[in-house]
This record gives sequence, C-alpha cells and structure tokens, in this order.
Amino acid sequence: MSPDEAIITSTILDVNIDRSAPADLHEQVAAEIRRAIADGEAKPGDRLPPARDLAAVLDVNRNTVLRALRGLRDEVLLEFRRGRGVTVTAIPPKGEIHERARELVELAQRHGYGHDELLDLISALL
Repeated sequence: MSPDEAIITSTILDVNIDRSAPADLHEQVAAEIRRAIADGEAKPGDRLPPARDLAAVLDVNRNTVLRALRGLRDEVLLEFRRGRGVTVTAIPPKGEIHERARELVELAQRHGYGHDELLDLISALL
C-alpha cells in the first residue's frame, strides 16, 4: 500500500456504517469518501486503496464499495485507470455547504433565532 493509500484508509477506519439507516450502504460509503476528499484527507492525484481492501476495512461487500466508487466517478471526483487503480481527480463543492450554512445562520438571525435555538433546531432534524 502506498503512503497516499494509507491516508484514505486511516480516514475510512473511523467510518461508522449504519446498517439501520435509511441510506443505502453504498451511499454511506460514497458520502464518507466524498467527505474525506472535501476535508483534504485525499487530494487530487492520490490513489485510493483497492476496493477489496476498503470493503474489508468497512466490513461491507466489495460490490458495495465498487458501486460507491462508480457513483463518485460519475460525479467526476474519481477516475478509474486500468493498471493504476482509482485516483482522486477533483474536490467536491464543500464551499457550497459552507455557503448554505452561512445563509441559514443569517436567515435565523433575521428571524430572531439565537445560536442555541438554531443548534437545537438542527439537532432535532438529525
């Protein structure tokens, strides 16, 4: 395993796949890889570990990981290269999430919600 692969594997070790959650397993796997990329834990040019290794770490079927990786490829975040594996090609729009969060905070302030009230509202939705 290369040093780049070790980065994303160490990140994925902390992933909690919730088998009782309404989201499909492959969506949960994709979300965690997307988050790792957005947080800079895997950068464009970094290679991901083989699907079988990710599947073993996550305790899911290899096909679940492959489905997640194909979805991320379709989002143009990953590239599949014969003989080179899966490479990170782009960073997801983390800025969009920050912008929307900023808009929510501003809206809540305009409507008189305090910090704790907004956090309670968000917690109730999760």
